[in-house]
Amino acid sequence: MFNKILIANRGEIALRIIRTCKEMGIGTVAVYSTADRESLHVRFADEAVCIGPPSSTESYLSIPKIMAAVEITNADAVHPGYGFLAENADFAEVCAEYGIKFIGPTPHMIRRMGDKITAKKTMVKANVPVIPGSEGLITKIEEGKKRAAKIGYPIIIKATAGGGGKGMRVVWEEDEFENQFTLARNEAKASFGNPGVYMEKFIENPRHIEFQIVGDQEGRVVHLSERDCSIQRRHQKLLEECPSPFMTEELRQKMGEAAIKAGESIKYEGVGTVEFLVDKHRNFYFMEMNTRIQVEHPVTEEVIDHDLIKEQIKVAAGIPISGVSYYPLLHAIECRINAEDPYNDFRPNPGLITSFHSPKGHGVRVDTHVYAGYTVSPYYDSMIAKLICKAQTREECIKKVQRSLDEFVIEGIKTTVPFHKKLMNDEHFLTGNFDTGFLNSFSMED
Repeated sequence: MFNKILIANRGEIALRIIRTCKEMGIGTVAVYSTADRESLHVRFADEAVCIGPPSSTESYLSIPKIMAAVEITNADAVHPGYGFLAENADFAEVCAEYGIKFIGPTPHMIRRMGDKITAKKTMVKANVPVIPGSEGLITKIEEGKKRAAKIGYPIIIKATAGGGGKGMRVVWEEDEFENQFTLARNEAKASFGNPGVYMEKFIENPRHIEFQIVGDQEGRVVHLSERDCSIQRRHQKLLEECPSPFMTEELRQKMGEAAIKAGESIKYEGVGTVEFLVDKHRNFYFMEMNTRIQVEHPVTEEVIDHDLIKEQIKVAAGIPISGVSYYPLLHAIECRINAEDPYNDFRPNPGLITSFHSPKGHGVRVDTHVYAGYTVSPYYDSMIAKLICKAQTREECIKKVQRSLDEFVIEGIKTTVPFHKKLMNDEHFLTGNFDTGFLNSFSMED
């Protein structure tokens, strides 16, 4: 087992990792930018190293600075969390070169699944269903139009190197192709430094359902059931739950087997997520694989009573997994609380939190790094907390979320708490009748 782990991240996920490390008797090192010196992850780590100014490129994305922090603190492993360098194969490679364990998959696995086209080809070979689309990158407009005509409109243009909705454009008819193609390439270049795009058939009104998997160094892969991530705005998830209200036992069995095949096809090591789109007929298609822990991992932890960060660390240390897949025992819902104004197109709203109280009670969990007196920085992602509730049934869980949201007090900035309150009373959400386009017609107005 490791003696000391450096957490190459910030905020609530860094704090989350620190807590598990302490329970496992492992020393921790926090890194932080000057904008984060008052963050709780800095306060509760055993050691902390400032790695630069607020800009991510000069701090959390700087591999030389993070490796220098590893060296001066004698850490023997690095946990990347999510975002920043979590799926950066070059970073994983540098760690390996210096004899530092990267808590995650190998650089080869990250590269193989990080490039969407390569990942899709890998899934085809593994007999995992994929969405019809181009076999490679689209570099010319006329070439793209010909392929789109063969696939059939609507199609979606996607960045090969990215995620989070960046470099993604839906094209409904040929007249729109040139403009949307150019916009997608430009956004991909700006977001990921890679303008490469490909296209797929656009699945209308799908559910976004992902499967949590774990693989060990001996080649075993299991799944830990699904999460429904269909409540999203501009391809950014706002709420996740398990089990999915759209799921059947037969579908869970098929999707779980496909997720395991996906992991086995690359001998996946660590915790990862296989993401699928599911159409209204319950046909499912591989979308992408995230080779890291995800924001919504607490949903899975709560329904199977399993610490996924601990599982990551154990696998990285060479400890084999049980080889048994898990199924949801309870129902859990996670609400992402962002420093955004839901009444003003979710505009980011950084600033000083003057008052803060988080809900408590049986089956209620809040993962956060903020407190009264904390200043939310404009430099990073706007998520400041995650509310996770669990109960015996979906109906009971929704009631618990409603009660917990009423207890949340965050003053000084605007947050998405009012959005989640309204969502919890929406008839379509309550009946499980929603898809990824649900929020297109959702209004904050009474």
